Amino acid sequence: MTTAAITHDSDVVLHFALKLGNGEVIDSNFEGAAARFRLGDGNLLASFEQRLLGLKAGDKAEFAIAASDAFGQYNEDNVQRFSRSRFTGLALEKGLVVSFADAANNELPGVVSQIEGDRVTVDFNHPLAGRDLVFQVHILEVN
Repeated sequence: MTTAAITHDSDVVLHFALKLGNGEVIDSNFEGAAARFRLGDGNLLASFEQRLLGLKAGDKAEFAIAASDAFGQYNEDNVQRFSRSRFTGLALEKGLVVSFADAANNELPGVVSQIEGDRVTVDFNHPLAGRDLVFQVHILEVN
């Protein structure tokens, strides 16, 4: 009996850890319930899925993904300044995630990065933009 390898459209169950290049763990489920997903469903980074191809149940792997292949480079153009009056009714503080609508009326989250007088700076970059990532995985099931 051969063990199935991960291919496009595989259902995969795994434990993972997401780390920054310096080793800081950002997210991990090694201590909890395993994650289940379908390759190619658009929920995971394409570069992450590519690294899983060919792995089988029982395999363990660790791989680096450059910022450009993860959440992209940090872009100063994604930092916008607004009048404080635009946030009426919100208790503004640094780190607060606020939701805006883009031109197509899709939700666009941003993080308040600075408050100076009547000006509020909101960063629309992904929090991991510009960061190289390291993934550690343990494949539990492949269907």
